[in-house]
Amino acid sequence: MNLTPGRVYRTADLKRWGANPTRLAEQLVAAGKLRKLRHGLYYRPQRSKWGDVPPARDEVLRAVLRDTPFVVTGSGVWNALGLGATAVFATPLVYNGKLSGKATIDVFRFVFRRVRFPLSMNTEWCVIDLIQNRGMAGLDVETLRQTLRPAVMDGRFDAVRLQQMAAEYGTRETQALVTDTIRAVAPTLLRGGV
Repeated sequence: MNLTPGRVYRTADLKRWGANPTRLAEQLVAAGKLRKLRHGLYYRPQRSKWGDVPPARDEVLRAVLRDTPFVVTGSGVWNALGLGATAVFATPLVYNGKLSGKATIDVFRFVFRRVRFPLSMNTEWCVIDLIQNRGMAGLDVETLRQTLRPAVMDGRFDAVRLQQMAAEYGTRETQALVTDTIRAVAPTLLRGGV
């Protein structure tokens, strides 16, 4: 049996090694080859000179979401945009197509949201995400308006892509804020004219 260090396994993943995967998981935990994260989730510890290392956050998410696409966002992403967000919270938002709600898995806490999202994050989508979660980031609309305009004017964010991301993933309020921002700094870039 070849269990990869750092990998998270569902009980069902152990079927290939035994007829009773639940019992096999219990035996592997007792032997120290697996550690239990929560019911039905186990991981093969990686060893370091300081002891066992827990699995990576994305590896836990891969196992929980069963390899369906997901995007992790939150205060770390929003703060890096330089739009005035300085919120710090330890629970990331996980956008996916399966789950909604809060979950704690061993040392990891997540807020799952079942929403549409791009398969690959880009900076402009992150701006839209910040606008839509501005309350969590400690921002109001006026602050965002004041910080977004110079950022678009300076070329830190692509105005055309920003409008596309707002149209595809934003609420009407978010779309209006983005349109007003672009209209103020680069009206010729607005799709469909002014």
